[in-house]
Amino acid sequence: MKKFLTLMCLSIFFSWSLSAQKPSESREKIKALKIAYLTEQLNLTPQEAEKFWPIYNAHDEEHNSLRYKTRLAYKKAIEQNKSVDNISEKEAQKIILLKLETDKKIYESQSKFIAKIKKVLSYKKIMKLQVAEMEFGRKLMRKYKRKRKE
Repeated sequence: MKKFLTLMCLSIFFSWSLSAQKPSESREKIKALKIAYLTEQLNLTPQEAEKFWPIYNAHDEEHNSLRYKTRLAYKKAIEQNKSVDNISEKEAQKIILLKLETDKKIYESQSKFIAKIKKVLSYKKIMKLQVAEMEFGRKLMRKYKRKRKE
């Protein structure tokens, strides 16, 4: 209960401070919130945390980098052509193949991550991690939607 209250207080504090932040500062605050949330949800021992976070952070960075490249390709193509409707079939094919290749790399990265992390965490905690990541994303989106309505 004490941990829950601490997490809630942190969440409220960070949500207030995010409103006046630059994008890079906001990302750092979100990352800090995610770390706190995952630590709470996984209930990591100090020994587990010491081994877990370097592996997780490297995986998360790789995953984000892969997704960024695809998003950038989509954004660039749309900006250059003013609309998806104006993109040539050949260019669209190239972007879709890039997306499929990126998805394949993400899958391979996830497989490698699971292979590494299973040496540190039980499969049950790995499952908790995946659920916690999804829940964190949903909570973040809900806060963002509420904030946009205000």
